[in-house]
Amino acid sequence: MKLKTWEIALICAFLTVFVCGFSLRREEAVLSGKLVRLHVVANSDSEEDQALKLRVRDAVLAYLRPRLEGVQDAEEARRILDGSLEGILEAAGAVTDVEGAGYGVTASLCRESFPTTQYDNFALPAGEYLSLRVKLGEAAGHNWWCVVFPPICDAGVIDTDTASAIGLTGKEAKLITADGPGYVVKFRLMDWIGSFLSLFK
Repeated sequence: MKLKTWEIALICAFLTVFVCGFSLRREEAVLSGKLVRLHVVANSDSEEDQALKLRVRDAVLAYLRPRLEGVQDAEEARRILDGSLEGILEAAGAVTDVEGAGYGVTASLCRESFPTTQYDNFALPAGEYLSLRVKLGEAAGHNWWCVVFPPICDAGVIDTDTASAIGLTGKEAKLITADGPGYVVKFRLMDWIGSFLSLFK
C-alpha cells in the first residue's frame, strides 16, 4: 500500500525525534557520570526544620570543600565521600545539636533519580545520579539538591569557561549552561521522550 505524503512526513518526524532523543540521552548519561549530587532532606516542612536543612547544607559543604579541592574525576570524589561519611555526619550533627533539634542525621551514597533542575543560569537534565543523601530526622520535608562534585553548589552560577575548568568538555558545558541555546528545551525533550518510551515497556 502506498503511503500518503502526510503519513511519510509523520514517520520522518517520529524518526527524527527518536534519533535526537537517543543522542540527548547518551549525552545525559555521560554528563551524569561526571557529577555527584548533594541531596539534603528536611525533617518536616516547618519553618524551623527548613531553615535547619539549609544550615546543615552549609556545614556539609564547608566540611567537604577542602577534601574535594583539586579532585579531578567523579570516581575519586566518590571514594573521598565514601570515606568521609562519618565526618559528614559529625558536621551535620554538630548543627542539629546546637539547634536542639532532637532528631538524628543519616548520610549515605546512593544512586537517585532527579528531575530536570534549573538554577540561575545553568540547568541539569533529569536522570540517575550518584548522590550524597543527607536525611534529617523523619526526612518528611521538602529537600534541597545541587552538585557537590564538581563544586557547582559553591559556584552559584556557571558559564562555559567555569564548567570547562571543573572537568566538563566544551560540549557538556554548553549542554548545561545558557551558552547553549535551548538547553532547558533539550532537557524537556529528554523528559518527554522518556515518558513516551515508557508507554511501550
